[in-house]
Amino acid sequence: MALTTLKEMAGTRRAKFGTLVIELASPGIGYILKAAGTQFVFLDMEHSGFGFDTVKQVLRYMEAADLPTVVRPPSRHYHHIARALDMGAEGILLPMVSSGEEAARIVAHAKYPPHGHRGVALGVAHDRYAPGAPVTKLRAANRRVAVFLIVETRQGVENVEAIAATEGVDGIWIGHSDLSTSLGVPGQLDHPDVIAAEERVARACTKNKKSFGCLVMDVESGIAAYHKGYDMICYSGDVWLMRETLRHGIDDLKVALAGRRKG
Repeated sequence: MALTTLKEMAGTRRAKFGTLVIELASPGIGYILKAAGTQFVFLDMEHSGFGFDTVKQVLRYMEAADLPTVVRPPSRHYHHIARALDMGAEGILLPMVSSGEEAARIVAHAKYPPHGHRGVALGVAHDRYAPGAPVTKLRAANRRVAVFLIVETRQGVENVEAIAATEGVDGIWIGHSDLSTSLGVPGQLDHPDVIAAEERVARACTKNKKSFGCLVMDVESGIAAYHKGYDMICYSGDVWLMRETLRHGIDDLKVALAGRRKG
């Protein structure tokens, strides 16, 4: 059975494959990614420079292509979380989460009463501008919205059991670059301290039946990640895929045509 929502994806350990959108906000981006076999999209605001107007547009492009999209807001603040959800994000992915208390606060920001304190605005982007009974809509939104948290600091790893046990959290991702930097070994993803931290997070996810996700930059890393227990695998991103495909193609052309200049 096809997994059609982020909640459904988080509820199974089967591998799900997505990609990161950090640069290309073209109207066709959703259909392009769908045609490539993408199952979900990670839309980044933390490092992209995208504002909420752009995010709102890109979410419509993804909806048109029927692609579930998780948005990483620029911070863990309420106004960033609630606005991303009001724009129509099906899920949120919050950076630098370091404690169970932070995790619980994020869930409360994302959920309507009685499960949280998200402010109510209905008949807007998140409910596709449709009319309906408020009680029904609030319950549906609380069931639909998926909450993912990124553990990417030493403190986050030390508190990952409490983070993973937080009610309302659907999954945990590891941010390998920030985590390795926090552990004092920037970019050394095979360092024993990074591997130990990764294994601790994986155990916490398994124990609490949470989805486990990460970003990988190549196929070999994606395969290795799956064997480590990751089930949401975000394969590279728009800018790197375009750059590397173009670079390899041009390099191959240069080699193939070397010495064959037309006279």
